[in-house]
Amino acid sequence: METQILPVASCHQLPFPDADLARVPINKQSTASISPYLLPDKDRIKMKVIDKIVGADPNRVVFSFEFFPPKTEDGVDNLFERMERMVAHNPSFCDITWGAGGSTADLTLEIANKMQNNVCVETMMHLTCTNMPVEKIDHALHTIKSNGLQNVLALRGDPPHGQDKFVQVEGGFACARDLVKHIRAKYGDYFGITVAGYPEAHPDMIQSDGLATEEGYQNDLAYLKSKVEAGADLIVTQLFYDTDIFLKFVNDCRQIGITCPIVPGIMPINNYKGFIRMTGFCKTKIPAEIMAALDPIKDNEEAVKAYGVHLGTEMCKKILAHGIKTLHLYTLNMEKSALAILMNLGLIEESKISRSLPWRRPTNVFRVKEDVRPIFWANRPKSYISRTIGWDQYPHGRWADSCNPSYGALTDYQFMRPRARDKKLIEEWAVPLKSVEDIYERFRMFCLGKLKSSPWSELDGLQPETKIINEHLEKINMKGFLTINSQPAVNGEKSDSPTVGWGGPGGYVYQKAYLEFFCSKEKLDALVDKCKDRTSLTYMAVNKEGSWKSNVGQTDVNAVTWGVFPAKEIIQPTIVDPLSFNVWKDEAFEIWSRGWASLYPEGDASRKLIEEVGTSYFLVSLVDNDYVNGDLFAAFADF
Repeated sequence: METQILPVASCHQLPFPDADLARVPINKQSTASISPYLLPDKDRIKMKVIDKIVGADPNRVVFSFEFFPPKTEDGVDNLFERMERMVAHNPSFCDITWGAGGSTADLTLEIANKMQNNVCVETMMHLTCTNMPVEKIDHALHTIKSNGLQNVLALRGDPPHGQDKFVQVEGGFACARDLVKHIRAKYGDYFGITVAGYPEAHPDMIQSDGLATEEGYQNDLAYLKSKVEAGADLIVTQLFYDTDIFLKFVNDCRQIGITCPIVPGIMPINNYKGFIRMTGFCKTKIPAEIMAALDPIKDNEEAVKAYGVHLGTEMCKKILAHGIKTLHLYTLNMEKSALAILMNLGLIEESKISRSLPWRRPTNVFRVKEDVRPIFWANRPKSYISRTIGWDQYPHGRWADSCNPSYGALTDYQFMRPRARDKKLIEEWAVPLKSVEDIYERFRMFCLGKLKSSPWSELDGLQPETKIINEHLEKINMKGFLTINSQPAVNGEKSDSPTVGWGGPGGYVYQKAYLEFFCSKEKLDALVDKCKDRTSLTYMAVNKEGSWKSNVGQTDVNAVTWGVFPAKEIIQPTIVDPLSFNVWKDEAFEIWSRGWASLYPEGDASRKLIEEVGTSYFLVSLVDNDYVNGDLFAAFADF
């Protein structure tokens, strides 16, 4: 795991990295090249953070996370892995900072796009005035709008690195209020706009004794109100460690007529030196009891972290007790302390992660109604998103009701992997292979959870439902049916089941047993014969060259997952269809060479064996339509 270093915070921008963070290119498609089709504003569904907060159950606490752009490419990869784990707990949104002086502008734009469209979390991007003439500001706003983002945190920003004071650039803005005005004037109500609030007054107002004058504090409140009046609809506060100061700040805001939600910014203490540096730079008051607790343990990092979790938990409890139902956690790109606080509060459970659908939907405005997908990309959701990103509309209700354009062509993008995943694949899959049975063994070990990676999966390890059938999968893999996708039959399981549930409590979910695998032509022919006597089984099979075998029609669509929920129509989020299977097969076969064989050097005997199997085997999709009494694995009993 990458060693984390506390960044220097920007008090004007909320906790940010320092200004000298170099832009790191991400080995993915550029932002411009993957912008989706631009829908007219009137056809978009609004997904603003303010709407999610205001529209939330008043008895439910909503929480969010902040991240910053890392300095290295490996750091970016690690950040996305952490995001995936943290977003699984369903934060209301996540935000990504804009480096001091605009130093990480391009990287921030790329990360924000991936957060919204690949990590699939509602994303708020910070935007500052520092070194930003209006043309650059509009470029940033147009870019995120074209990528389906609707949320901006508007900030003045800190001085560029090496400068003491903020200087308005020619053609730029002098303050966050001017930026808010510009966004509203040019983009109307498209964007949800958040601004920063300072419970102890803006750091520029704080004097040498660590306090702002009453006049300075009141002037800062008045300025905050003017930002809201200019068009901001949400306030997120700077970090604080005296909860009474925050509660007074909220009351003072209400007294002067600020009515929008005010979200407290909570920064867990992870490191003593970083804590001292951060609070000193931001001129944040540290209560004496906190220093007294930290001083004896300041050289014990684990003890400091444990205290930080305890303190963060107690601060949040006090805030929640005063009726405030929102929490924003400054993660500093670390997950454990933030998640521990939420677990202590009972807001999340480590072993219980709810899903609105069996797959995570991008949160951008273009795909917000999407609720049906082919099952084939279940383990490669990012690839599916990239290949469908230009569609004019996305399936809603029924796959057959959609009139979608063709899938995007395969590109290098679908086969790029984070370095950490590449390393894991090399460790687990780039082993000497002497026979086809050695290939079987790799697949068998993955199905048992002994390998944590697969060339055919973007995900880490097995899905919970796979463990229900992994012993069956082990047996058929050893017989030469090399599985890359599967699901067990489910007949009316409660929708909050930790293994197969989705859609929230109160419903029931159903699944047809499904297998997708590679096998030789000889094994396929034998299996096809068995299917003639098992009328509940439907199959499609194709090889790399396109030779096709099937007992379904070319336009047949088979719902393999569905759910029944109170006061809703039946939802069928995953389907099997021949057209999509034919598209997927090109990607699936290409992974043999570009995803697995390429891990070996040119001319290696193992590489040659993998490529031979990949070019000679068939890809098979098999469904048992009897989800009540069926036994899909019985078809493999005599092999």
